[in-house]
Amino acid sequence: MNEAYTISTDKSKLDIDVIHRYLSQEAYWCLNIPLDIVQRSIENSACFGVYQGDNQAGFARVITDFATFGYLADVFILPEHRGLGLSKQLMTFIIAYPPLQRLRRIMLVTRDAHGLYEQFGFQPIDSPENTMFIKAFTSY
Repeated sequence: MNEAYTISTDKSKLDIDVIHRYLSQEAYWCLNIPLDIVQRSIENSACFGVYQGDNQAGFARVITDFATFGYLADVFILPEHRGLGLSKQLMTFIIAYPPLQRLRRIMLVTRDAHGLYEQFGFQPIDSPENTMFIKAFTSY
């Protein structure tokens, strides 16, 4: 780990305002997401904060039952902290996180970070015709 940075699963350390600002203003997957939705998503997920001192530098969460399945979401490193290998360190931490070790499957969706996730064993779905979803009922 870059010695100037730490990763924690302690939700009390998360800076919700920083997370909300990034997700609602910069993240292509959830622009304009309301604060209350971000708060609820954090409450109901395993969360991973990246910090420089006490300042939030990155974030990710896994939506999971801690038994069989997980969905990796909202992964980001703030622009001013990029280029230091923090996304790889965050992914290494998440993949090694003990409560996630026995899951049968962890999934994610990405538009542009395939190279990062492939380094950790993620691969395209074998039979995409078997995978289904419901399009969002509302938009932000």
